[in-house]
Amino acid sequence: MKKLFGKRLKSLQENKEWTQEYLAEKIDISSKYLSSIERGKENPTFDMLIKISTALNVDMWELFDFGHEVNPDELRKILSEYANEIDENKLGLAVKVLRAILR
Repeated sequence: MKKLFGKRLKSLQENKEWTQEYLAEKIDISSKYLSSIERGKENPTFDMLIKISTALNVDMWELFDFGHEVNPDELRKILSEYANEIDENKLGLAVKVLRAILR
């Protein structure tokens, strides 16, 4: 998930035609730290997420809207990871939700 967030952040930055250095300056962090976030190596705090969304002029949820940033194989892998981690009670619900989506 951290890598997906990083890809999305980089995409939003590039859509504005901003350099990494420019965005880092706007949110008052080093470009090295921003690079680490974009590579999925760092976890931004909630306060940092607010700064990022404000600087990019996007709603916070848009930072996590990365379905289109991922190819189908990566999405299948993510689904598989979720399926392996989910407890038995929620697994049945997850299957029902997927069935409903596929209809």
